[in-house]
Amino acid sequence: MTTFEETPIKFLKGVGETRAGLLGSELDIAVFKDLLDYYPFRYVDRSRFYQISELSGEMPMLQILGHFVDFHVEGEGKSQRLRGIFTDGHRMMEVVWFAGIKRIAQMYKPMTQYVIFGKPGIYNNGWQMVHPEVEEYNPQRPPTGLQGIYSLTDTLRRRGVTQRVVQTAVRNLLANPKFNTIAETLPDSLIRRYGFPGIRETYRAIHFPEDPQLLRKARERMKFEELFYLELQILRYARRRNQQLQGHVFSTIGENFNRYYSECIPFELTGAQKRVLKEIRADMRTGRQMNRLLQGDVGSGKTMVAFMSMLMSADNGFQSCLMAPTEILAGQHYETVKGWADRIGLRTALLTGSTRAKARREIHEGLLSGEIDIIIGTHALLEESVEFRNLGLAVIDEQHRFGVAQRARMWGKGKIPPHVLVMTATPIPRTLAMTVYGDLEVSVIDELPPGRKPIETWLRSDANRGEVDRHIWRQIQEGRQIYIVYPLIQENEKLALKSLEQGLERVRDTFRGVGVSFVHGKMKPAEKDYQMQRFVDGETRIMVATTVIEVGVNVPNATVMVIENAERFGLSQLHQLRGRVGRGADRSWCILMSKEQLAAPTRKRLRIMTETTDGFLVSEADLKLRGPGDMEGTQQSGIAFNLKMANLATDGQIVQLARTAAEDVLSGNPVITASQEDAPRRETALALTEGELRILAGELHRRFDHQVDWSLIS
Repeated sequence: MTTFEETPIKFLKGVGETRAGLLGSELDIAVFKDLLDYYPFRYVDRSRFYQISELSGEMPMLQILGHFVDFHVEGEGKSQRLRGIFTDGHRMMEVVWFAGIKRIAQMYKPMTQYVIFGKPGIYNNGWQMVHPEVEEYNPQRPPTGLQGIYSLTDTLRRRGVTQRVVQTAVRNLLANPKFNTIAETLPDSLIRRYGFPGIRETYRAIHFPEDPQLLRKARERMKFEELFYLELQILRYARRRNQQLQGHVFSTIGENFNRYYSECIPFELTGAQKRVLKEIRADMRTGRQMNRLLQGDVGSGKTMVAFMSMLMSADNGFQSCLMAPTEILAGQHYETVKGWADRIGLRTALLTGSTRAKARREIHEGLLSGEIDIIIGTHALLEESVEFRNLGLAVIDEQHRFGVAQRARMWGKGKIPPHVLVMTATPIPRTLAMTVYGDLEVSVIDELPPGRKPIETWLRSDANRGEVDRHIWRQIQEGRQIYIVYPLIQENEKLALKSLEQGLERVRDTFRGVGVSFVHGKMKPAEKDYQMQRFVDGETRIMVATTVIEVGVNVPNATVMVIENAERFGLSQLHQLRGRVGRGADRSWCILMSKEQLAAPTRKRLRIMTETTDGFLVSEADLKLRGPGDMEGTQQSGIAFNLKMANLATDGQIVQLARTAAEDVLSGNPVITASQEDAPRRETALALTEGELRILAGELHRRFDHQVDWSLIS
């Protein structure tokens, strides 16, 4: 039997077959529940009328009371439009329609009082509204209060599905007697604990708020609900995996680790590195599979921590692998790790898509026999032909560049899945990491090795081009190397941005006699590697590139990073690019080149880069300014966010509230995790009734059961 919420939208009064098709194709609204959950993206005050004389500058959507003086049709065919002259009794403005002209011309009559509602703009030195809402004025029922504004596509507007149509449909839905039969979506215990309104009251307040206070409470409830079920599912994933996945027991810290630490390590480990190694050591001796995220800024020493974790693996008779997203980065890791491993006699190998057939066969044999202790590679490690004798530790660098399904093949390369260490140089704020990486333990290297000089960051425009060129020349004359990054490969007439092709020509002309390399994403891998290797070897002094070098090789001699059109990049990406320099002992610079005229928010955003080199502060600012997007997203947990109202960037307190509630529910109801031992009791444990547990089960099923279950992989 179809429930009220599951009723097809075509059966709603005011919708019908045609509009239902449009709502489905344009907004994914197929049933009543979809429309209930299609929330306004903002609200406007309908409690006052504006005078045309009050309009100035950039105005919000507003309403004006008056009448039409005249209508006339202009143009022919597709360029036809209807113009109306509207007056508030004192001044006049133009109202324009580009669609539905015949219907509108017959609908509105001169000298009848109407309320027009829309966003005013300037056209031909006068005020104009395009496709406003128009309703006949009723003195007994004037527009009042807050009105929700829904996001609509151009196709919907052209086909007559306006704000008025959507609002009417929602109003009819809420007025349907069966609306009162919709089931509660949160357990009563949680509603009482946090003082939330019920689900029906919440829907009414979100779509047609009577006052701002009711709207605020309703939005808080919906944000909590979205985040609560997300956190509950993530924690269930983590506990299920912890319960089911056995891990190798690394009980020994042996000769490899002790000898390297006491005799071979080239520098003193930082306190943060030592702390993280203790956390990893504790994980790998429990008999459960380790799944740990290692966050650390560029140059903080993540690779050394990963290598010493591999030494723990070797001391217990197991092999390790390190998977990197590009051949260049894999090659860099290989050279680094091989140099360290050779000192204590561990055998290493490199496997990428470019590895020759003969060498590939030898590597396959070495992995299967156990002769190879550590393998570094790219996606090539995931091939079915790659088999290990006893893989004990898998290190994934920049994990978001690998799909979950790809990595699943790695965990199948042994009867017991390997321990997993995920490394990322993209610092993620705590509120987001709690959700994005909610099923991983998190370690943070929050200090740089001693002796590292902070990178100076300048903000410059074309007016300062001469100063920047002179600075580059001085660095070249001192034997240093330079990166210059462009947002585009080729010139694009629609985008007023500098391109690599234009830049390469200018650089060669400006810095005559200086060797120049260039790389971009459309080059063949072999050519890209050749150009990059020339720069690594010092044959060229300037590297002109797109963002393909965001995650790239380690060139300690590079001291200047110039980023053209820096205003087009996100802060986190700018920070990643900045991390390409400052890897040696020399003073380094990151120069952000931007347009002369910048909007105030853009200039403020770029100023953040000049004020701090702390990746976590940069990431926090980027999250607040741009929102989370996918960030490292669903690639990690296999759980899509699908948040309609909550915002991970700005709702940190509600994220924490939802996380705590999910932990309390799991602790008080071990049946949810199928193990009393796996849900340790908390003082705040919340035991639910059978009915409340059914609500949880139903919502978890509705929200997540269509997704692939990746809970048993990292």
